[in-house]
Amino acid sequence: MATNKIKSLDELAVITRELKRQGKTVVQCHGCFDLMHPGHIAHFEAAKRQGDVLVVTVTSDSYVNKGPGRPVFTEQVRMKAIAALEVVDYVALSRWPTAEQTIRLLQPDVYIKGQDVAKSLDDPLSLASKERDVLREHGGQFRVTNEPIVYSSSSLLVNHFSSYPEDTRQFLGAFKTRYSQDDVISYLVSRI
Repeated sequence: MATNKIKSLDELAVITRELKRQGKTVVQCHGCFDLMHPGHIAHFEAAKRQGDVLVVTVTSDSYVNKGPGRPVFTEQVRMKAIAALEVVDYVALSRWPTAEQTIRLLQPDVYIKGQDVAKSLDDPLSLASKERDVLREHGGQFRVTNEPIVYSSSSLLVNHFSSYPEDTRQFLGAFKTRYSQDDVISYLVSRI
């Protein structure tokens, strides 16, 4: 049963230690996973190919910072959806705002992120760089998947499931058409 895959972080830490003691390679993925889509599934499948056991840690509702009405699905629903996937062995809820402490607790052999973070690895202040540094503390490997199908839960939700009233959506659409991100930043900088 899929719900048997859902563990507390402390339970999962004991399980991963035992698996590693048995010589198994533990792979960890971490994220919000608010709207499960084919990109997530491809990401999990690519991650599972990197080892023997795939654990997925999920950002707690209280730390999802993706905009109004987010997360759309509660942490319990998100964990159950992930646990229902055959490729995933264990799921746990992270109790911190970032994955750093979770990585320290679980000490996976391999930590996997999607290709969307590849560019940020050059920035030492990015979350991905910090996660990579924490992983190195215990000799783990940081890897990036390169799956051809790329989706974004945020983009899918914004484009197909707007939480904004229709008049607000129309205003934002017109604003986005008229002004670029650079226009907005230039305007704000000129007002400082």
